[in-house]
Amino acid sequence: MDVSITDVPERRRYEARVDGQLAAIAEYLPADDTVVFTHTQAFDGYEGKGVASALIRSALDDVRRKQLSVLPVCPFVAQFVQRHPEDYADLIQDPSAGRSTPQADST
Repeated sequence: MDVSITDVPERRRYEARVDGQLAAIAEYLPADDTVVFTHTQAFDGYEGKGVASALIRSALDDVRRKQLSVLPVCPFVAQFVQRHPEDYADLIQDPSAGRSTPQADST
C-alpha cells in the first residue's frame, strides 16, 4: 500500500492518499506558533489499516520541521502522542504555560 501525505494549507488539513485515492484527513487550525489538530478521519475501506496513524506521524514530523507546537484537540492525535511520547511529547502545547516539558521537582 503506497501512502502519500501532503499538507493542504488552503483546506487547513493534511491528506493521506492511497494509490491516488483520498484515504484520510487530519484537519487543523493554525494559531500563531501552534497547530491545533481538530479532527482526524479515515474514510471507508481505510479504517484500521494504519493510514490515519501514518498521516498523524507525518503531520507531527512536519510541525516539528516548521518549529511549531501542537495542541491536540482531536482525541486521535492526543492518543497517538500518548502512545509515542518519546517521539512527540515535546511538541505538545500546554495551554496554561506554553510548551509542556516534564521537569523534576527541585523542592
